[in-house]
Amino acid sequence: MNLKKLLVRSLSGLVYCLIIVGCVLLGLEGTAALAGLLSILACYEFSKMCRDLSANTVPSLLMDMAGCLTLILTAIGFNPMLWVAVMVLRAILELYMHAENPLRNIAHSFMSQIYIGLPMALMLWLADAISPHIVLAVFFLLWINDTGAFLVGSAIGRHRLFERISPKKSWEGFFGGFIFAVGAALLFGGLWNTWFGLEAFGAHLWVWAVFGAVVSLFGTWGDLVESLMKRSLNVKDSGTLIPGHGGILDRIDSLLLALPATAVFFSILY
Repeated sequence: MNLKKLLVRSLSGLVYCLIIVGCVLLGLEGTAALAGLLSILACYEFSKMCRDLSANTVPSLLMDMAGCLTLILTAIGFNPMLWVAVMVLRAILELYMHAENPLRNIAHSFMSQIYIGLPMALMLWLADAISPHIVLAVFFLLWINDTGAFLVGSAIGRHRLFERISPKKSWEGFFGGFIFAVGAALLFGGLWNTWFGLEAFGAHLWVWAVFGAVVSLFGTWGDLVESLMKRSLNVKDSGTLIPGHGGILDRIDSLLLALPATAVFFSILY
């Protein structure tokens, strides 16, 4: 990678991170806005990967986005029947689309709700139930995990983690990222437990250790799941929104499984 590409990649990555941190620090409203923005952008890329976007597919894409947004709203107390109504209308809409494969279109739409809308809704649930700062902890741990995996994998990576799906990932990189994430989680718990909103769980470092392990493991699986989908669809990147990084789905793929796993973990603790 030449210097210019590295600079573009670094600057775009920095802007992406600052937007996320800024939105979450604004509180629940900012986190809701972030969840909505990520959902809309990810829905667009997911739809584009799964089918050719044209004037005929715009109504279904808009319904998918509306479904994700209404699903997010259920996390802060809106009636879930609103989301049900949107999904019913989405199925009815296909009657009038004259698509070559309507079942595939409906499947893609419902998949977008599970794969994108649900994790974003759970992000807002975590922010509301615990603290918006816990959402930042998930992002931080994912970024630290990725950094650790890259550094260790680049230095000593020899054994392929999942060569069929992602040839560059190694077991050494995975364990490097895992150790970085758990170590960072213990540091967060020891120094900033209250700021992250986990005072209700006490200062138990084992909670943070498991939290870091959950984020690292499911974040890695999330990355692999998106790689599997892209390989199935013969797509290299989900989009070009973030220069040097690809699309928004390429940036939040780890998040889409880490968030549900984190929500399950903390719901068990409550």
